[in-house]
Amino acid sequence: MGHRPLTSRADRAAAGAKAVDEGVAVIIVNYRTPELTKACLSGLLSEHSEFRDLRVLVVDGGSGDNSADELTRLVARPEFRDWVEFLALPINGGFGWANNQAVHRLMASSDRPQYIHLLNPDAQIEPGAVVRLADYLNRNPRTGAVGSQLLEPDGSLSGSAFTFPSIRGEFSRGARTGALERLFRIPPVSIDVPQAMEVDWVTGASVMFRVAALQEVGLFDEGIFLYHDEVELMWRMRTRGWTVAIEPRSRVRHIGGAATGVHGRDSDQSIQPRVPAYFYRSRARLFGLTRGRSAAAFAFLAWLAGHAVWSARRFLGLARGGKPVDHQLRDHLLKAFPRNHDVVASAPRPDAPPTRAPRWMTDRWL
Repeated sequence: MGHRPLTSRADRAAAGAKAVDEGVAVIIVNYRTPELTKACLSGLLSEHSEFRDLRVLVVDGGSGDNSADELTRLVARPEFRDWVEFLALPINGGFGWANNQAVHRLMASSDRPQYIHLLNPDAQIEPGAVVRLADYLNRNPRTGAVGSQLLEPDGSLSGSAFTFPSIRGEFSRGARTGALERLFRIPPVSIDVPQAMEVDWVTGASVMFRVAALQEVGLFDEGIFLYHDEVELMWRMRTRGWTVAIEPRSRVRHIGGAATGVHGRDSDQSIQPRVPAYFYRSRARLFGLTRGRSAAAFAFLAWLAGHAVWSARRFLGLARGGKPVDHQLRDHLLKAFPRNHDVVASAPRPDAPPTRAPRWMTDRWL
């Protein structure tokens, strides 16, 4: 799917110019990061003054620590209590399920929002970030989701817009060899975004959805615990004729990995940090739901072939600078092969009743 720049009207006279009168709701899902959630919510104070009817729903995803008590006290403060709600979930059902529960709650209210902005608790918005996303959706009625430009903690640009995973890309991910990427013309995963443009998918750390699009394609798939859930959702949007875009003027500083410990930043560790098993399971399910089980199996084999190339280069001393990742092979073999249920979708409609537990948990898919 292509990536084309989008024409847009002149920049607003001020970053805080009011974008919409329609309802905008922000969802922040906390998991054992209450201090970061507090800072994230405080950053929304300036955005609140720019909307007629901005709402925020803070969700605790079954943290099991003191998060729920701290966040209950937080939303009761005078500066928050009129426009911020709190929802405590009894279990840790994962990113997608927790956000789905929040959307169900918003859609059951008498004043349903038109746009829903998902914002990670480890994200700090710059002034005008939410306004600019809403303004973009107003100007582009076929856009189902628009994301922000993320920044690293030091202020440098971070990956925010991406191409969809592919079988060729899985080979490249396993091989980690630039020459092969050029030979096979494998497109880069991360896309540079000098201006607002359509892309395959954007990060779920700061993304605003059009509720009308969610009504048509459904919410996050509840067979995924964490990772790749926003990719699968935006694949569904793209296949239904909705566009996905990034608005780089909406800027958000993002710590990344605050709750999971997994991030893409360089590390001084001699061995690459091990990613959780559910990363492999969710990636297999992503390929199964978007391209079918056969393609998912080929993606599994493509990564193995690429990993064999990398292992050979490492044995010959040609993979200089490459960190050992021997655990990846074992984890990939045990968790990444697609299963029968990986082609069975489990994405509820926004206005459906909330589920008591996600599908991955009730059917023990992990």
